[in-house]
Amino acid sequence: MSLSRSGFLSSIPPVVKNLILINTVIWLVTWMLQRYGVDLNAMLGLYTPGSPHFKPYQVVTHMFMHGGFTHLFFNMFALWMFGRILEQVWGGKRFLLYYMVTGLGAAAVHSLVNYLQFSSIQADSIAMLNTLSPDTFAAFVTKHFPEFYNSIYSDFLDKWFQNPSNPIMIDQAQQLSQQLLSLQLNIPTVGASGAVYGVLLAFGMLFPNTVLMILFPPIPIKAKWMVILYGGLELFLGLTQAGSNIAHFAHLGGMIFGFFLIKYWQSRKNVFY
Repeated sequence: MSLSRSGFLSSIPPVVKNLILINTVIWLVTWMLQRYGVDLNAMLGLYTPGSPHFKPYQVVTHMFMHGGFTHLFFNMFALWMFGRILEQVWGGKRFLLYYMVTGLGAAAVHSLVNYLQFSSIQADSIAMLNTLSPDTFAAFVTKHFPEFYNSIYSDFLDKWFQNPSNPIMIDQAQQLSQQLLSLQLNIPTVGASGAVYGVLLAFGMLFPNTVLMILFPPIPIKAKWMVILYGGLELFLGLTQAGSNIAHFAHLGGMIFGFFLIKYWQSRKNVFY
């Protein structure tokens, strides 16, 4: 048995290998350009429709961008672990189609959820501004931007509570609310996680009783139960951590689109790629 680097690479089917190489090269280029003040993640990441930074091509390009080496490593490791088996079973053309559909589906679900969340925050902002006071502003920030509450309180709210009718404070509150809305709308999403979760879903559907080892905690579990566990966890986190910097609904979107695509293929067993 050859353990050479070339032997290892040759054991990876071509689509998975090229996806890993493309993602890795783009991450390296992004990392190098950051040293010169060029942020590719900000240019090619996916923004919510309605943001002035949104471009249609970002629906595809965001799938090849990553926020850091750890983000890249775990996505590519999962793609290698599960994707190579799926490609060997399906063939390269069908696997690539599946990967892209789940990635685009993840972007669609994530964008829809982001748009609905932003619309809700915007509505609450309008209602808050119509009855503006230190209490209503504090409640608005606590509900939608809790991660900024302490800094806003120490820098601004404490002083405003001492003088609620101060017109300068009222004007600053209006400006801060606009800044928070702009921040919510203009955060780019990057990563192949949506497609990778679709790959995980496919592995669980095709090989449901294969026993896998979870790293944390290190226990064996069948693939079907792992998929259910991950899907349930992403749904719970997506509903309870709306302000998280992890795109939980993108992960769910990849799994949902993957599920229906596999079911469609299974209903048309005479179609091959």
